[in-house]
Amino acid sequence: MATNNTTKEYIKALKTDYDKLSKDKLSLLKLIDESELSESVFNSNAIENSTLTLKETERILMEMGISRNVSVREVFEAKNLARVLEYIRSKSVEPEFSVELILLLHKMLMGNINDVIAGRFRKKGEYVRVGTHIAPAPKHVERMIESIILDYSADHASYFTDKIAKFHLDFETIHPFNDGNGRMGRVIINYQLGRLGFPNIIIRDKEKQLYYKAFGEYKDSKKTKTMEKIITLALTESLHKRIAYLQGDKIIILADYAKENKKSVNTLLNAARRQTIPAFREKGVWKIGE
Repeated sequence: MATNNTTKEYIKALKTDYDKLSKDKLSLLKLIDESELSESVFNSNAIENSTLTLKETERILMEMGISRNVSVREVFEAKNLARVLEYIRSKSVEPEFSVELILLLHKMLMGNINDVIAGRFRKKGEYVRVGTHIAPAPKHVERMIESIILDYSADHASYFTDKIAKFHLDFETIHPFNDGNGRMGRVIINYQLGRLGFPNIIIRDKEKQLYYKAFGEYKDSKKTKTMEKIITLALTESLHKRIAYLQGDKIIILADYAKENKKSVNTLLNAARRQTIPAFREKGVWKIGE
């Protein structure tokens, strides 16, 4: 089920405002991206059951010590994912979307974690499963990845977020790597958005049950609606955040905004989750520009 026209028009209007406001404020956009990096890394790794907190992730990315012993793997998962996200932000307008690019990003993602599998697809005898889903046999992986890249690149009719949602569902269904598939899939979403001139989005750990539901629906009945909704809502939130900062709005916590304007906090929170008001999250706290 495709994204409806109302949502398309709203995103189009936000993108127009974002482009107009961005022209002389690229340094501000860079600061926003940098400030958001630890949150992006934390959420993507938490979806994969990393035990690191957001605070610990921040400290690791700032090369600071943390107050408990964590595995070397989790430290590298944070550092590597941050490096990949920074790389795609600077490179998304350059290289074509290809198998080679995916393998390069995976090598960066898995370096110092498992160099034996970094930067290559699953080989003969390497099978993986996610829950009850057993991924396709290794011999089919490269051909299937090439096929979904071709389908994505050749589809000029579908709305861009619908294409990205479908690609993500297909990529995770194939599960081409021995490890790192979820993180890679979410990196690719942001790479695809970056090539279209959009900012990064965050798929949040707190909403992972809905995220998992999207894969279940796709596996059972090829429905893409839930994943399309997840991506469009995350993109709308990302645009709302950047527009508020680019406009120089005063950024306040949504609960304080509710008090000042004598509105129900719960009503505003529901509107924020639906993105019918220009609210956004920072470190999990809903805020709004005024």
